[in-house]
Amino acid sequence: MQPEPYDPRVIEPKWQRIWAQTGIYRVDLLRARRPFYNLTEFPYPSAEALHVGHVYTYCGADTYGRYRRMLGDDVFQPTGFDAFGIHSENYALHVGRHPMELTVENTARYRRQMEELGTLFDWTYAVDTSRPEYYRWTQWIFLRLYKAGLAYRARAPVNWCPTCLTVLANEQVIGGLCERCDSTVVQREMEQWFLRITAYADRLLAGHAEADFPEVTVTLQRNWIGRSEGAEIVFRAVNGPDIPVFTTRPDTLFGATYLVLAPEHPAVAAVSTPEQAPLVEAYAAQARTKRELERVAAEREKTGVCTGGEAINPATGERIPIWVADYVLMGYGTGAIMAVPAHDERDYAFARTHRLPIRVVVAPPGWQGELLEAAYTGEGTLVNSGPFDGMPSEEARTAITQWLAERGQGRPAVTYRLRDWLISRQRYWGPPIPIIYCNRCGIVPVPEEDLPVRLPYVRDFRPKGTGVSPLAMVPEFVNTTCPQCGGPGRRETDVSDTFLDSSWYFLRYPSAHRQDVPFDPEMTRKWLPVDLYAGGIEHSTLHHLYARFVTMALHDLGCLEFSEPFKKLRLHGLIIKDGAKMSKSRGNVVNPDEYVHRYGADTLRLYLLFLGPYEEGGDFTDAGIRGITRFLTRVWRLVPESAAREPAPAAEEPYDPAILAPMHRAIATVQADIEALHFHTAIAAIMSYSNWLTQNRARLPEAAWREAVRTLLLLLAPLAPHIAEELWERLGEPYSIHQQPWPSYDPQLLEQRTVTLVIQVDGKVRDRVEVPAGLDAAQAREVALGRPRIARILDGRKLRDVIYVPDRLVNLVTAPAG
Repeated sequence: MQPEPYDPRVIEPKWQRIWAQTGIYRVDLLRARRPFYNLTEFPYPSAEALHVGHVYTYCGADTYGRYRRMLGDDVFQPTGFDAFGIHSENYALHVGRHPMELTVENTARYRRQMEELGTLFDWTYAVDTSRPEYYRWTQWIFLRLYKAGLAYRARAPVNWCPTCLTVLANEQVIGGLCERCDSTVVQREMEQWFLRITAYADRLLAGHAEADFPEVTVTLQRNWIGRSEGAEIVFRAVNGPDIPVFTTRPDTLFGATYLVLAPEHPAVAAVSTPEQAPLVEAYAAQARTKRELERVAAEREKTGVCTGGEAINPATGERIPIWVADYVLMGYGTGAIMAVPAHDERDYAFARTHRLPIRVVVAPPGWQGELLEAAYTGEGTLVNSGPFDGMPSEEARTAITQWLAERGQGRPAVTYRLRDWLISRQRYWGPPIPIIYCNRCGIVPVPEEDLPVRLPYVRDFRPKGTGVSPLAMVPEFVNTTCPQCGGPGRRETDVSDTFLDSSWYFLRYPSAHRQDVPFDPEMTRKWLPVDLYAGGIEHSTLHHLYARFVTMALHDLGCLEFSEPFKKLRLHGLIIKDGAKMSKSRGNVVNPDEYVHRYGADTLRLYLLFLGPYEEGGDFTDAGIRGITRFLTRVWRLVPESAAREPAPAAEEPYDPAILAPMHRAIATVQADIEALHFHTAIAAIMSYSNWLTQNRARLPEAAWREAVRTLLLLLAPLAPHIAEELWERLGEPYSIHQQPWPSYDPQLLEQRTVTLVIQVDGKVRDRVEVPAGLDAAQAREVALGRPRIARILDGRKLRDVIYVPDRLVNLVTAPAG
């Protein structure tokens, strides 16, 4: 009788329905004894459907979550939707739909896709950031930060996307372009809301020691925060205010031959002479239109204008000119630099262009007083530095800083690249910022009992580009009553950045059923921080950093008992198609629905995870996925044969456990690989083990065969949950395979045991060879015939028979001559 073919279109919906009906993946959060919080970044519902990159992320995390369940953990694996924000609103604009309606449809479609993948997400705790019951608490967090002085409103130069028609945080500008639409970002000066993340710069750096983060994440965050140690030195303007500068190289102070101010520096007007003021003002106006990246680009010509003013170098007492140049940024340090052209590449280029003095004060090795052809930025010995001549430059940094401090002209200082987090968005689709403006009372926070400030339905939600949100056009939303004095008030019409929504969503999941608090203290204490968080490298200086900041702030406000949100963070790689990044223009976008319907979810899961290391991703090809289909078909054929074999007698003779040594090695290998998220090598080990089963089915005793096949399915279950469940049932095992313990292995059987195989020819011992234990007859015959001595003895004679005594001897019986 022909075995029933493997048809994932039948078995996968069957088991998804049964899993849902039995609630197999629901966890009693209150009574869980071994809580393990397994989380992936929730998706933006900002397209027609999930893309294959989402599937890759979820399948890896889902495999790990299933594995932890089999180890005995109570795995909580929730999900939801990051439904607010520019991503979703832009998609609604693109398809001509209202986001309040379209988001409902999209989230339903995304959920269907995620369920069809066979994931163990617990949907009873799902969150949606666009729902009032969620964003009420986003607004509550904003108010807590505001009352603690961590949220403030200020007028400042901001990044403006002319396509998205809104401001962007620095972190959302990649290479001078909008991270969402790739438009060139320009500068505007606007009144905006900021969160004071800079107050946590050192904590964010120190916190890396408390969590298990990939080295690349730590490096990216450290570079983004950009902590620099040095000195703040005061230069006194001849006619004007004192000008403090920050430098990481106070050892070069004696070589400072001019000062440079950012065009936005408040001292520019005061130090400019009447003759130079018009030129300075024109230059500053032009500089303010340029993007930050353009201003600091190393390859562009260093432009600038002399103010006509001068300052005193506190080390030499010399008068040095004050210039304005756009390569100096107001947002970094003090907005002013001491220019040391001999020892800074930008200063050197500027000095050469404008014919300014270049004085060597740190001698390179072997320097004989000659002019430098380029800036020397390394360490050396101080020269032309008065009392500090001859001192090593590293030592001089501390000595000169101390000398300045004693004279009241400087002090040790630290500065950061990190800027406060700009959260105002002049868009529609987001949580209204819960602030009221009153002519009498000023800025007034909305009382917590009045939350949420609901986002109204606005028919014309397109951004106007005027610098205000479409909500400003809705009088019934804008006009309100001041909660302090009862007089007329105006609501803030900006909405907050979507990254504020996602900065705390992991805190909400365990308490999603509570409507009276954002996070239940007992649940939060039990389940957080997150045990494993899987995310993308692109969020290292965005979502991951914001989540850490908000968690630290809430900890300081007494809302949380921990200050780091994730115990372990792991990054997933990128899936490409046929060697190229996926894009609609290339026509190489992989629609996961198409592959699930054609090959099955288990095949897609296995194939994606088999492409390469999880943190690297891989190249998706149609030919490759068919190889996984063939593998699952071979597994499918193994089990029906096992189920059809005669049932084992009640008292079957015991067998040598060593006969299953390959099984024990497979368990150990797969376990170690899944633990390390090396899914590709775990799958390779399962494939190798299944091949061993196929080759040894005839020689394994019934009880050993059944144990070996059960183990194969248990190893496969986290990776391919549907076929494992179906074959488990066909073996007659109890429901469900996903409630079984992870198989154990015997460490003593991990070493591949060898035996001495005696080789006879016509009953006479002719050779001996060390071979792995457990060879079958065909393998033993192949070994024997491959021995050079045996080949010479046989000398072309035909074999009549091969007699094999497992793990002891093989006798090659030759046919009579003639």
